[in-house]
Amino acid sequence: MDALIRAHVAAEMNGDPAGCVAVYTDDVEHDVVGFPLGPQHGRQAALAVYERLTQDIRTEEMDPRRTYYGDDSCVMEHQWTGTVPGDFLGIPGNGRRISFRMLHVFEFRDGLISRENVWIDGAAVTAQLA
Repeated sequence: MDALIRAHVAAEMNGDPAGCVAVYTDDVEHDVVGFPLGPQHGRQAALAVYERLTQDIRTEEMDPRRTYYGDDSCVMEHQWTGTVPGDFLGIPGNGRRISFRMLHVFEFRDGLISRENVWIDGAAVTAQLA
């Protein structure tokens, strides 16, 4: 689990959408809670999300704070820090550097990530960008 998560996070930090989804099952569910598109299903749909995301935000750090493991799941809290050259939560970033808490719920199947559920502290994001 840790190796898959590390590879996924490293790809995000490198702005590599293909690398982000390389650790996903073909039928992955990618769900960023509160994003207008809702849950995305399948590797191609998740790739489109990461292609847009890597244009709008630049992940500089994703510092793990707490991690909880199940048999086929992992819940991980991160402190995310980066810059926002595009829009984030519908707010222009204007290149500002922000930091906020993020919670990931990962599920695993067949040696890959089969579901990624992301919860972010939208109030902290909004306060820093508004």
